[in-house]
Amino acid sequence: MAKRVRLTRAFFDRSVHAVAPKLIGATLLVDGVGGTIVEVEAYDHEDPAAHGYRGRTARNAVMFGPAGHAYVYLIYGLYWCLNFVCEPEGVANAVLIRALEPLEGIELMSRHRRTERLTDLARGPGRLAAAFRIDHRLDGLDLCAPGTIWLGTAIRRRGKIGESCRIGITRDAHLVLRFYESGNPFVSGPARLRA
Repeated sequence: MAKRVRLTRAFFDRSVHAVAPKLIGATLLVDGVGGTIVEVEAYDHEDPAAHGYRGRTARNAVMFGPAGHAYVYLIYGLYWCLNFVCEPEGVANAVLIRALEPLEGIELMSRHRRTERLTDLARGPGRLAAAFRIDHRLDGLDLCAPGTIWLGTAIRRRGKIGESCRIGITRDAHLVLRFYESGNPFVSGPARLRA
């Protein structure tokens, strides 16, 4: 097994469009439970679908930097979503973590999600957050310092990266800003992406 190395602030302090595909294959652990990131979406400050597009609010303040922090928000009043803030302070850009291949703490994830179906544990941002008990308490957490979230390099060879339009949005839905590991059964969305 390859040695894991924590991702640094410099990794995040660059274009969200460069960071997003590089996160495919990275290791995400929340209190020691986690696995390999297999799907993400990029959101930048010029994107009408991004939370920072209309400016800073109490809800999205973390998006405005500094880079390398968790931005956590609630959608539909039900599901928490985990994002990683990118680019220099003052620029509201983040990567949404959409899916993960579970590797460590699978039994605990199963209890949190109330399912034993491995492919359903962290496929989709709401399921992922539920599997790790991610909520508003992690909003603003420094990803590059010791703490609840540990984010590091890949522990296995990454497969081919696919690209597609983002899922579940209406504004600028045509933009190709979703990145995923092609053929990975833990990727969300259409089944053809997992084939």
